[in-house]
Amino acid sequence: MNADSRPAETGAIAVAAPAGVGLTRDEMRPVYAVLWTMCLAHFLNDLLQSLLSAIFPILKESYQLDFAQIGYIALAFQVTASLLQPAVGLFTDRKPMPYGLAIGMGSTLIGLVLLAYASNYAALLFAAAMVGTGSSIFHPEGSRVTRMAAGARLGMAQSTFQVGGNFGQAAGPLLAAFVIVPLGQRGIVWFAGLAFLTILVLIAVGGWYKANMAAAASRLKREAKAAVSATFSRRKVASAIGLLLVLMFSKSFYNASLNTFYSFYLMEKFGLSVRDAQLYLFVYMGAVAAGVYFGGPLGDRIGRKHVIWLSVFGALPFTLALPFADPPGCALLTICIGLIMSASMSQVLVYALELTPGKVGVVSGLFFGFSFGMGGLGAAVLGHVADVTSLDFVFRLAAWLPALGAVCWFLPDLRRKDA
Repeated sequence: MNADSRPAETGAIAVAAPAGVGLTRDEMRPVYAVLWTMCLAHFLNDLLQSLLSAIFPILKESYQLDFAQIGYIALAFQVTASLLQPAVGLFTDRKPMPYGLAIGMGSTLIGLVLLAYASNYAALLFAAAMVGTGSSIFHPEGSRVTRMAAGARLGMAQSTFQVGGNFGQAAGPLLAAFVIVPLGQRGIVWFAGLAFLTILVLIAVGGWYKANMAAAASRLKREAKAAVSATFSRRKVASAIGLLLVLMFSKSFYNASLNTFYSFYLMEKFGLSVRDAQLYLFVYMGAVAAGVYFGGPLGDRIGRKHVIWLSVFGALPFTLALPFADPPGCALLTICIGLIMSASMSQVLVYALELTPGKVGVVSGLFFGFSFGMGGLGAAVLGHVADVTSLDFVFRLAAWLPALGAVCWFLPDLRRKDA
């Protein structure tokens, strides 16, 4: 929103107007070619990044690591991704970087090559940090391009973008099971070709981004003029953002228990092989991807706050049951958990963007970054807890984390049908 707008002077905040207000008919139409290209780019980006967590069992055995050290590798990735993302978003809000997406993928490519040939633990940490740096550039800029191409269907567009990443995360363990497990750590280098392909895709997206920068800036100005003057004070908006971050904290910490330690849990408790455990992880991540995809259009239809609310308490019974299930039960329960919890992932970000119109980069960077950071911190903390107690205790403890999402009850309505 423009700094000289009346709501800012009176201490009130203008929330985004209903989707489509202030736009021409052509601008209301989503640019599906760009949205699906960004979905593909997100798929490739997150597939490559998910290889890191997928090879944790290999790294643990090869380098004789404990669970805390595994957690610190995850932390090195997540911290660089989380700390840099808001800074990247703030910078590109002021000075757009059409080809920044390709530059970020170049950092991921370097990190993967270093990961394949790392000779010691310090090299593993540095490689993970390079992959995280690539993520810190990709996600806020990817959200910006997605919003530029969204037209009036903001929830659908954000879900299309995010589902690509979730399917990429799901494919990572599958590829690790059938490619990297037989080839070993050096097998990661074969994915460098995919990274190069992604760079080419992102260069093409950068060309579209550059050609449409002026139109996007004009649209943002008109959206700001059409913003709805709400009764929300700056303090109330800040409080709502804080509540969303608490929700993200609970989701990220719980996801860390599954993304980082689910394979170890299945191997330790049920004696599954590395490959079989990775297949269980793939099932969970596939369910997450499906939940993200269907959550966006559902939020456009019934309201973002309603989807956020349902995703919190709908998942809690299944997370509480998971530590007591047998292998088939684990597969079924994690499908339910993934579908339900992930339905609100895109809706949380769209809701936050509607609270703070005109700040796509910094808000996207904040939420993606916070999610990555809390995921990394969760991996490190839960790794220490596992070393001191057991993985079974970790999963019993983490099962209660979704209950923190009850804070979403206090989220304000945006005085709109889809709020």
